[in-house]
Amino acid sequence: MTSDQPERVPVFPDFTPTAGELIRAAAARFGSQTFTVKDGVRMSFAEAERRSADLARAMLAAGVGKGSRVALLAPNGAEWVVAWLAATRIGAVVSLLNTYYKERELDWILRHCDAQYLFTIDEHLGNDYLDRLEKVAPGLVDQTAGHIAVPSHPYLRSVWTWGPSRRPWAQTVDDLTASPGAISEQMLAEVESEVTPADPMVVVYSSGSTADPKGAVHSHGAVVRHAHNLNQLRDVEPGDVFYTLMPLFWVGGLSFTLVAALHIGATLVFEDLFEPAVTLDLLETERVTHVMGWPHMTKALMDHPTFADHDLSAVRGGAMGKLLRAEQDDIPPHLVPTSLGMTETLGPHTFELEGTRLTEDQVGSFGRSVPGVEHRVVDPATGAELAIGETGEVQMRGYSLMQGLHKIERSDTFTPDGWYSTGDGGHFDAGGHLYFAGRLGNVIKASGMNITPREVEAVLEGFDDVALAFVTGVPHPERGADVVAAVVLEPGADPTEDDLRKRVKDEIASYKVPRRILAVHDQKDLPWLDTGKINLRGVTQMLVERFAEPEPVVGSDGAGN
Repeated sequence: MTSDQPERVPVFPDFTPTAGELIRAAAARFGSQTFTVKDGVRMSFAEAERRSADLARAMLAAGVGKGSRVALLAPNGAEWVVAWLAATRIGAVVSLLNTYYKERELDWILRHCDAQYLFTIDEHLGNDYLDRLEKVAPGLVDQTAGHIAVPSHPYLRSVWTWGPSRRPWAQTVDDLTASPGAISEQMLAEVESEVTPADPMVVVYSSGSTADPKGAVHSHGAVVRHAHNLNQLRDVEPGDVFYTLMPLFWVGGLSFTLVAALHIGATLVFEDLFEPAVTLDLLETERVTHVMGWPHMTKALMDHPTFADHDLSAVRGGAMGKLLRAEQDDIPPHLVPTSLGMTETLGPHTFELEGTRLTEDQVGSFGRSVPGVEHRVVDPATGAELAIGETGEVQMRGYSLMQGLHKIERSDTFTPDGWYSTGDGGHFDAGGHLYFAGRLGNVIKASGMNITPREVEAVLEGFDDVALAFVTGVPHPERGADVVAAVVLEPGADPTEDDLRKRVKDEIASYKVPRRILAVHDQKDLPWLDTGKINLRGVTQMLVERFAEPEPVVGSDGAGN
């Protein structure tokens, strides 16, 4: 893709981009400044470096090393950050697991990521993760800590928990760090010196175009560089305070928030539950400058009766900051650019300098290519590159692109010349601005989260009283889209909508559960094609007409999942 705009040159950090160098640089620059806050407990940058070094030494003594597979299943907080830093600074590859996962999802992911070592919390928000793990891997009940061998998850050897282990097969993190063995600080330094920017750092899972999630493998160099480069386009500076409910196990939390904060010395404010009245108090007390989240969350805060009673004068960034700034600067919302990103690209791959005001002929722009990133638009059927202004599939390559998808061959992931097909439709204008035309596939993006219809359909069709299921997304003014379903019932079956939703919720993460389900007793009540296949467009239109809310929302803060 060519453009009449000057070349956008990336800006990378002045140190070797690895996890170890990143946390040491942050500790040296920001020392006693607060790094994380949760429930009134604070951790400084220096403390994060020390705690992660101590845990890294203990992990080395326990047999973890470069290339080891570590899984992390925990909510946002200092513990998550320390474990991620400890594992990655010694070269282990960390798979970031979703705390929303129910048994069937956790079972698949834990095996797929080849986890050898698992960090998890014992309980959180009513979820007993140790009980969940025993349901996923029943063989655990016969195992002892540090000596796990279960056929269902053949690589798993150790489970470490925050909080009481309550199981003979799990060891607490405190017990682990109490005995770093013979691993000295010098030994840790030697280990870290062999970790390079090219080494894989994390596997981030996201729903894909099939029923199974995809594990995007990102290197140290990409993770550290991309957050730093994006910071040059954002209104962020030392001393900023980021509030986020965005999970750290998604790229919006990892790259756009956590790693970005490490580069500039920003404080991360976490909380487990989003309750607008309580959250507004927290934003005011901590003098939050950036509210990271999704449009529906921002709207809930700004629509709350006590919003005007809070001093939020410090807020200038994130989704809320954009809205407040647009009001203060009298910028119409349609002239505020947004961005486009995905898990495979570490978040935004198009972005505009924050504060940019679009011209009328740029309305709908999703920004321009992030410096250091290339784009082209191709015919999705032939792969032929299209001219500027022609709509097709957007392809991307560049430094922030993943190394590959875990357990999927490179030839099945990239074109021979290294391009990645995003599955997004759109076109670029002569100025390099992207105009997004929607997903070419069928992934639903609801409240900032990706949901694969087939995954939900498989759950519904697994019920004895459901013969067929069709899942789609319908527009919603605040959440972007809602997951809805149409099901054909088995003869004689008559479950209620609430009953079906409850059973789905028992099987998969709550954000994937259809908000509404249309049940019919005869498949003839759904539209079919003359070929004998279901008319998916017709079913979608039927569900849209029945369940969609008016005035679909437009725009996001670009962090994505």
